Amino acid sequence: MSDILRVQNVSKTYEDNAVQALRHASFEVHEGELISVIGPSGSGKSTLLRCINRMIDVSEGSIQFLDYEVTCANKRQIKDIRRNIGMIFQHYNLVYRLNVLENVLHGRLGYYPTWKSTLGMYSQKDIEQAAKLLEMLGLGDKLYDKCCDLSGGQKQRVGIARALLQNPKIMLCDEPIASLDPQSSKVIMEHLKAITTNMRIPCIVNLHQVDVALHYSDRIIGMHQGSIVFNGKPQELGSDVIEKIYGVPMNELISKVEEVKA
Repeated sequence: MSDILRVQNVSKTYEDNAVQALRHASFEVHEGELISVIGPSGSGKSTLLRCINRMIDVSEGSIQFLDYEVTCANKRQIKDIRRNIGMIFQHYNLVYRLNVLENVLHGRLGYYPTWKSTLGMYSQKDIEQAAKLLEMLGLGDKLYDKCCDLSGGQKQRVGIARALLQNPKIMLCDEPIASLDPQSSKVIMEHLKAITTNMRIPCIVNLHQVDVALHYSDRIIGMHQGSIVFNGKPQELGSDVIEKIYGVPMNELISKVEEVKA
């Protein structure tokens, strides 16, 4: 099985406050995997994704994506890298004054000159593919609705369709269900699982919900204070490992979750 992504000994220190957000992180991603990254706030989950798509530079280490070395890519290569990475965001990153179809077509911006995308001059093939993806995601009747009128779960599905329209080789999902209710969260995770299973596009999904990670993941990466302290199958994630990830005993973690729910 070939690697889509290989992260080797990656560290990131923010020089303005000398915080080491990542410490010697190493892992590989294969075709068709759904990998959940769990850990407390500040453990380095979001920093990891930002390093992979070169939104920030690493302090040391190597990130190999397809045929690219991400850490030393030039501007043209970075554009190519980002065209092949679909991004899903906690707060959707949609243009709310535009309709659903227009937002999804933004997934093709990297393939058009600026003047064409500014004028909305997308090909008929791209328009038809966008509509097909929205139908697949249960939004076939929402093509011309303004995004400001959608529910949170619907907005996130628009974000998924936009990412898929890029024809990505991998999807990076930063807390995609953090702002959603349980039913909407289930729908989103089921779609992400279907994407990995049926389309063979690997997804790295940052999550706070351990139970969700256990249910949907092929593999789980646990982070604590910038370090990867677990990288294995869901069934290998015992209470001792969870304590290492979150820094508190399992019973205390459950109590904290119940307090938040209350």
